Amino acid sequence: MIVLNAKGLYYKQLNSKIREEVAIGSEEIVVKNVNGQRYIGDGITGKTRLTLKGTPGNDMAAYMNGLEVHVEGNTQDSIGNTMNDGKIVVHGSSGDTVGYAMRGGEIYIRENGGYRVGIHMKEYQEKIPTIVLGGKVGDFLGEYMAGGVIVVLGLGLEEDEEIVGSYCGTGMHGGVMYIRGDVEDYKLGKEVKVVELSEEDRQQLSHYVKDYVKYFGGNYEEILAKPFSKLIPYNKRPYGNLYCGW
Repeated sequence: MIVLNAKGLYYKQLNSKIREEVAIGSEEIVVKNVNGQRYIGDGITGKTRLTLKGTPGNDMAAYMNGLEVHVEGNTQDSIGNTMNDGKIVVHGSSGDTVGYAMRGGEIYIRENGGYRVGIHMKEYQEKIPTIVLGGKVGDFLGEYMAGGVIVVLGLGLEEDEEIVGSYCGTGMHGGVMYIRGDVEDYKLGKEVKVVELSEEDRQQLSHYVKDYVKYFGGNYEEILAKPFSKLIPYNKRPYGNLYCGW
């Protein structure tokens, strides 16, 4: 295991050290004293396990292609931006635009996400990006979502707290969202609807909840005992009439 100390390091210096270790095949890297350094893990291909102790800055793991990143703390905005493959596990909360344009891999967040989580997510064939959040999320969840899976568990919320914000699924035209509990109609974008879960949906949810509990703990049976709302888009081209024909 390689241990790096990020204290006082400019983000370029830190990222250079991480890239060097991944390039020579280091299997596990632990970075201590992370304090807002941006772009950690960006564009890196590999199988290294990277543990970050502290709070990484914006765009962590953008364009990442295969690493397993564990954050022992919170993260700032846009983690997993256009991520292609790999895994992110956050033992805290994350900021806005988690998984922006994400096209592969998995993100697990123990607590909350901010605004516009999963915006522009997409999928292709076997590449199905996934975001699982244990707490709540802000407005515009899954905005313009074109593929992938979002799961919001709403664990530990106070009685007056709401699991999702407004404009949920606005512009959504692909993929699926599973929200534990009910979502009021006024919170939904006009492009989405709530439907019953199939047996395949239940199996898929079971897999994601098992992984969530594996990373963060919790009661698997209790989480799944509460009904989920399944959100899907009405059609695949909600704005087709805005484009010119040839």
